[in-house]
Amino acid sequence: MGLVNRLLNLVKKRESPGLTPETPGLEIVAEAFDPAVADSAVLAGSPAWVSTAPAVLRHHLLLPPDRLAEAASILAQDGYDLREQAVSGDLTRVHAVRVQVLDALHCAQERSRMAGLAQRLGGDALGWDALQPEPTA
Repeated sequence: MGLVNRLLNLVKKRESPGLTPETPGLEIVAEAFDPAVADSAVLAGSPAWVSTAPAVLRHHLLLPPDRLAEAASILAQDGYDLREQAVSGDLTRVHAVRVQVLDALHCAQERSRMAGLAQRLGGDALGWDALQPEPTA
């Protein structure tokens, strides 16, 4: 019976509206663009971040335009959506976004993963930020 209940809970969670990158009222609650600052320090130093609530994790990348489809395909395997922002010289500024509950370990792992992906594709990973809805009074 436990397995059936867990499956039903998963289905119910998908049906209920949740946080999306398009949710109105999102604000940046943490940002990490300095590789010398640990992700744990970034999150610990953010009074606006709610550690138990989902957040939109947004990685800022510069990628060659001819490698965007490849990057989108790779990132989609882990639930990321790649969104073009602007052209910056020979590279395109993009955001890799997904919703998740943040913790320092996963932020550090994902930052490293994005850096490796960007490097393999001839680009650069600039950093990440996290967005959550404005707190309600």
